[in-house]
Amino acid sequence: MKPLGAALDALKVKGLHRSLPREFSGLIDLCSNDYLGLSGHPEIRAAMVRALESFPLGSTGSRLVRGNHPVFEETEAKFAAFKGAAAALLFSNGYMANIGLLPALAGPEDTIFSDALNHASLIDGIRLSGARKVVYPHLDLAALEDALKKAPVCGRRFIVTESLFSMEGDIAPLGELAGLAQKFAAMLIVDEAHAVGIYGGKGSGLLEEQGVRGPVISVNPCGKALGLTGAFVCGPKEIIEIMVNRCRSFIFSTAMPPHLAAGLRTAVSVVEREKNLRLRLLEFSREARELLQDSGLSIGNSRSQILPVMIGESAAAVRVSEVLRAGGYDLRAIRPPTVPEGTARLRMTITPGLDSKTLKTAVEKLCLAVNGQTSSPQNSAKRRASRQ
Repeated sequence: MKPLGAALDALKVKGLHRSLPREFSGLIDLCSNDYLGLSGHPEIRAAMVRALESFPLGSTGSRLVRGNHPVFEETEAKFAAFKGAAAALLFSNGYMANIGLLPALAGPEDTIFSDALNHASLIDGIRLSGARKVVYPHLDLAALEDALKKAPVCGRRFIVTESLFSMEGDIAPLGELAGLAQKFAAMLIVDEAHAVGIYGGKGSGLLEEQGVRGPVISVNPCGKALGLTGAFVCGPKEIIEIMVNRCRSFIFSTAMPPHLAAGLRTAVSVVEREKNLRLRLLEFSREARELLQDSGLSIGNSRSQILPVMIGESAAAVRVSEVLRAGGYDLRAIRPPTVPEGTARLRMTITPGLDSKTLKTAVEKLCLAVNGQTSSPQNSAKRRASRQ
């Protein structure tokens, strides 16, 4: 067995070593997921303070034992209505939702069809389920349909995708995926982590934006646009009942503190009401995409507030990030295994703290830093592989 120290040294040589950042003050945020700025919203804060005065500081147990406070079910009902779903179940975070959902629904006799660039939590959930796994090329619906045709007819079938891909910024054609699910008697599972709170008339996500209805299961993490933590699994009542009875990450986990659920309930109300805030984000994201592309930087096929500035090699991406940090900008390098080998990038995000002048200056400095490290960042955008 390789000594742990040697394993760490190998990561450093490859530019893949990680450490926890310690200081953010004074840096301009170009990388957080606080897309609407709700992490500091006064109305949400006030709701949580009121809840702290009314509820225990902690939930005191699993939802199935002593931890099922009324605020959880009230918040679940509100979120289900927000999503247009029959029911919802609240988890402590998106990772716990995904590693619990898939094993609760699928087993060795079933087949899961997974997009090649799905999030690690979905990949881990699929592994834990023990189901047969078929990985189709990123957003390649022809390949997916071919795989569905060739798959064994025994057992259940599940198609698993993100709606807005967290490291690419591109968007899945959910209507077409729903059509394939219906055609091949599969259940569609959609992770809306980076879409919920932003897209659609109510802000409930890309399922709403694309008009997808029917028997879809959605996972809705709350640590991005909603500004807090937690995750709601939404779907038919039968699915939620199965989760309560079979989902290990729900059954064997202490429930989140009640005041967080109260904050989430208020965050949903803010999202529904503040349509202009969502529209400004989408418009500014479009402006940012055009600015980056006009500057000669590759952002792949991004159509969202997530802007992956493609670098290629991990060490080069880290150096660019360090140059920007020295200049007052917080923009992190994203490296394998988060993204496929050879596709390291700077994952820029748009948040309310940015304005056009700040963004333009940041992009100018980014161009200088990138050009100092690599002569062809565009090449890495073509090297798409799989995380799985």
